[in-house]
Amino acid sequence: MNPNFLQTPIDYLKGVGPNRADLLKKELGIHTFQDLLNLYPNRYLDRTQYYKIGQLQQTNAEVQILGKITHIKTVEQKRGKRLVATFRDETGILELVWFRGHKWIRENLKLNTPYVVFGKTNWYNGSISMPHPEMELLADHEKSLRSAMQPVYPSTEKLGSSGITNKVINTLMQQVFTETKNTFAESLSQPILQALKLLPKNKALFNIHFPQSAELLARAQYRLKFEELFYIQLQLLRKNMLHKAKIKGYPFNVVGNFFTTFFEEHLPFSLTNAQKRVLKEIRADLGSNAQMNRLLQGDVGSGKTIVAFMAMLLALDNGFQACLMAPTEILSAQHYNGLLEYCDKLNIGIALLTGSSTASQRKEIHAQLNSGQLHILIGTHALLEDKVQFKNLGLAIIDEQHRFGVAQRSKLWHKNEFPPHILVMTATPIPRTLAMSVYGDLDISVIDELPPGRKEITTVHRYDANRLKVFRFLRDEIEKGRQVYIVYPLIQESEALDYKDLMDGYESIVRDFPQPTYQISIVHGQMKPADKDYEMDRFVRGETHIMVATTVIEVGVNVPNASVMVIESAERFGLSQLHQLRGRVGRGAEQSYCILMTSHKLSADAKTRLETMVRTSDGFEISEVDLKLRGPGDIMGTQQSGVLNLRIADIIKDSAILKIARSYALQTLQADAGLASPENQPIKNTFAQLVKFKNIWNYIS
Repeated sequence: MNPNFLQTPIDYLKGVGPNRADLLKKELGIHTFQDLLNLYPNRYLDRTQYYKIGQLQQTNAEVQILGKITHIKTVEQKRGKRLVATFRDETGILELVWFRGHKWIRENLKLNTPYVVFGKTNWYNGSISMPHPEMELLADHEKSLRSAMQPVYPSTEKLGSSGITNKVINTLMQQVFTETKNTFAESLSQPILQALKLLPKNKALFNIHFPQSAELLARAQYRLKFEELFYIQLQLLRKNMLHKAKIKGYPFNVVGNFFTTFFEEHLPFSLTNAQKRVLKEIRADLGSNAQMNRLLQGDVGSGKTIVAFMAMLLALDNGFQACLMAPTEILSAQHYNGLLEYCDKLNIGIALLTGSSTASQRKEIHAQLNSGQLHILIGTHALLEDKVQFKNLGLAIIDEQHRFGVAQRSKLWHKNEFPPHILVMTATPIPRTLAMSVYGDLDISVIDELPPGRKEITTVHRYDANRLKVFRFLRDEIEKGRQVYIVYPLIQESEALDYKDLMDGYESIVRDFPQPTYQISIVHGQMKPADKDYEMDRFVRGETHIMVATTVIEVGVNVPNASVMVIESAERFGLSQLHQLRGRVGRGAEQSYCILMTSHKLSADAKTRLETMVRTSDGFEISEVDLKLRGPGDIMGTQQSGVLNLRIADIIKDSAILKIARSYALQTLQADAGLASPENQPIKNTFAQLVKFKNIWNYIS
């Protein structure tokens, strides 16, 4: 069959017409025959069994009955009328009831003719009724394309009230199969079909809509899920391969003085095996002729920054400059201060550029960048300004990448004749299944062990009633010379309310921890940046004992002396946020604690989140639980919430199929990158169709 036939507008399908076409487009996004075929059922009803009226039990289960209508009447009621038909078989009587559409229904009902009716039963004073049943003449019922399990399709209120019922969609689906004669082009290669024992395409499509048995339905679902995930992976992997083939990078062939001197003389601790492995992966990328495009994942405190710095030293050894971009001024200042002492020892020029940099500082930075005197530039979005011109930027590192859009990242590319190598870092562990789909076109490195000597943070959940005990514990810790964070939730919609919570909390803490014995800092989103930095700075220098804050301290603040994190109303935070906040402590040699404070009223999800936090500190395990609770869209943040718009597969439940699909996509491309071999023709043709009609881009934002 000509594949373009499936792109026929839905208006041309028999039984549709302009009004129905309009509704199908608006309500379900069905514009073509292909779109209708891809409307997969939500669930299935067992229509193999016929009940006798006399056997019916007093449940409101859906039942199917064979019988005849012997009488029709209209009954007046308080509001309007109802149409009632007497339906009987040899064992009893049932009333069929309609509250709307009387005229049309009455004209079409036939007396004393065998019907099959289907619906839920209602019981009242010993009599049984079935409101708004699905009905079919027995003769039509026997002729129609019938399967043991009846599909139930996604619908909307508007479709239902406009008469486009499940039965209508079922009829339209039968019509598509009739017009296409169920001859759908195979979209996978024979070796894949044979290796995985997959149903052929036309058999899978038929059985997803009209399952001949439960086993065939399961096989059809597996086949179509595999295919959907296979093409997403093929697209991402191909993009990655093309990227490497097309986009040339500067090869960093030299491992020179900067790198070896730092490694041999100034490295503050031995690298973990995970850090060594990741560094090896980065070096291999930088040494090839292709541009590096790598995502570096590592939990809070796993030592990503030192790996990033060593990658920068490789750029410097090869005569290039490097930059590191972070989402906030606090975080970029922290990166700068952390790397400054190493750079001084190695005689490397490093500068910090943020929104707060003065005009004279900027002027000097611009001049030194252009001349090549400045080797490393750290900063915020300010790095993207057109005025910022490097002499030869070889490596760009982006920290907490989910806070930067794609357009912002591409700006860094155009600072040079060749795009610089890109290393993207995140401390928000991304579940493997999601990383494979969302960042499938990036190479992924993971630092999955913490440096030796790091003590596990003790996490406990306490109710508000235990507050006095918690405060006593905080006093003991402060007496030992430690510092404490107390964090309040910030939910944008109710900023005024959050501010009040924070100020109430602050006042009660001031009462319990009076001056001058205790010094307290406060930081929140409504403060001026200069005031915020001043308060942060006091805490970093150890001048204040307690930092009361909203989540502005979530990312990156590094105070090794802070050993307790108290999270107020912890039930109002998401899992990844709780994990990020906990990562603010445990940065020194002392035992650290995270205390989750909540009220007694907790939802089931909130309980799961708190139990997970108390049970584990493994960011990847936490992210998997988070993915199950929230779904992929939420985890990636709003700008990427359309990330995975899947038709049949579910990235969480079908993660096993996803892994298989990715490995087959990879094997296929490694063996035949251009999909030129005869056996890969079905894949090549399908891929071309998907790209041509943009269907694949519906999946990948």
